[in-house]
Amino acid sequence: MKPTELRDLSETELAEQIKIARRELLGLRFQHATGELDNTAGLRRAKKEIARALGIAGERGMETRS
Repeated sequence: MKPTELRDLSETELAEQIKIARRELLGLRFQHATGELDNTAGLRRAKKEIARALGIAGERGMETRS
């Protein structure tokens, strides 16, 4: 998701987006650890998506917990 799209989300939607991205990263990490992940670029993309969302949450002063 692009930063402009993330900025248009409400706080609850942004928090949900962070949860979804963290779950996706966890799944990718498990796939990588078990050797099932063929394309490791998804790990980097997922980390960047989380960082973008957390950055916007920080700008808004939201508390983000895992």
